[in-house]
Parts: sequence; structure tokens; C-alpha cells
Amino acid sequence: MPISLPVDDEANALLTRSALALLIAMLLDQQVPLEKAFSAPRDLVARLGHEPTAEELAGYNPEELAEVFGQRPALHRFPKAMAARTQDLAKLIVARYDGDAAALWTTAPSGAELLKRVSALPGFGEQKARIFVALLGKQLGVRPPGWREAAGPFGAEGSYVSVADIVDDESLGRVRSYKQTLKAAAKAKAAK
Repeated sequence: MPISLPVDDEANALLTRSALALLIAMLLDQQVPLEKAFSAPRDLVARLGHEPTAEELAGYNPEELAEVFGQRPALHRFPKAMAARTQDLAKLIVARYDGDAAALWTTAPSGAELLKRVSALPGFGEQKARIFVALLGKQLGVRPPGWREAAGPFGAEGSYVSVADIVDDESLGRVRSYKQTLKAAAKAKAAK
């Protein structure tokens, strides 16, 4: 099943074939538009001139990696911090999964274990981990027993609440509308 997010075909193809690229995109999906986060792995590949491995990123000179992230336009609004977090992610993939990012989910025997593994990644809090489990299940067919329960509300069939539900312009609009409703409710609550 190919990833189909609101990014160009090249970026979607990379996210579909490279588990590491998909993890990096999800990691970067904070405080920037999702289009920027999910295009960043493609831009990283272009800057490096090849698709990096987890081993390569883990061993990269941290200052040089920060420079790569910071080239204009920067891969994230906080390029130095996100370069460091990406490197931490790569180090964990090397240490726990022998450099095979997909092993994080291909070897998970249950949704609960998958969620536990994703939650252990740098930069993946509880909500982001659940969204990523939902994305794996809904868009890549990674569905160990109990994956929907592990994904919580993000795993619900027919929902439009996160990046896991975006497959075209209509679903993007529905997810954005949902998020705007949440923000408006939070703003109204804070004003009280």
C-alpha cells in the first residue's frame, strides 16, 4: 500500500519504500506544516545525494548534520534540535533493530508491543506514537493484533483526526477542519 499524503509523488514514494524516511517525517511533524515535515526526508536525500541509512545518520558528525538540516530552506523551523533528534532516532534504530527501521513494526507481535516500541523513540510522545501506529495500520497495512486499540481514537475506522487519515485533498480538508475545531474549543476554554 503506497503512502498518499499531500506531498509530491517523489516524497510519497520515498515514504512508502523507506521506513527510516517515514520515521524521520513523523519525528519532524511538529511545529511545522505536515507538508513540510513529510517532504523533509526527500529534501534530506537531495542534500546528501543519496538515501542515508540509519548507521550513516547515527555516525554523522552532529555539527555537519545540523548544517545539512539548516541549509535554506531549513528542513524544520528548529533545524539544529531536529538534526540531533534525528540522529538520536537513527542511533536507537541501529542499537535495537540492527539498523532496520522497518523491524520496529515488522517484528512487533501485537499492537501493544508496537505502541511500546514507537513510544520509546525520541520525540514520540503518547499521542504521536498512537498516530504513527494508526498511520502504519491505515496506510501501510501494518496490523498486528490489537493495533486499532493501541492507536486509540486515531485507529478508528472512518475517522478524520490525524495524518493517518489523510489520503487525498478531501481527507486533508476534513482533518484540518477537525483540528481547527479543537483549537477553537481550546481557545474558548482558555478565554473563560
